[in-house]
Amino acid sequence: MFKYFKVIQFITMENVQIIPDLTPSALKVFEFIRSRKISRLNEIMEFTGLSKRSVLYSIELLKSMGFVETQICMTDTRRRFYCFRSVK
Repeated sequence: MFKYFKVIQFITMENVQIIPDLTPSALKVFEFIRSRKISRLNEIMEFTGLSKRSVLYSIELLKSMGFVETQICMTDTRRRFYCFRSVK
């Protein structure tokens, strides 16, 4: 259980949080979205090497924890953008 504890520094850099509930795939997705600030599902899948199902599960987990939010593209409502939310 302790091998999944990671120290993650947020954009504010003044607070450091320990997130024990992230799976390794969710941590990969978190780090990618945090570095890009906004990205699409295909980009996340391509750069993390994870399957669509793993990425979507990780995004739902991160959304429930308040780290990611979903934005709908106004020109094509079938597309979704996943954005990093900084924690204050």
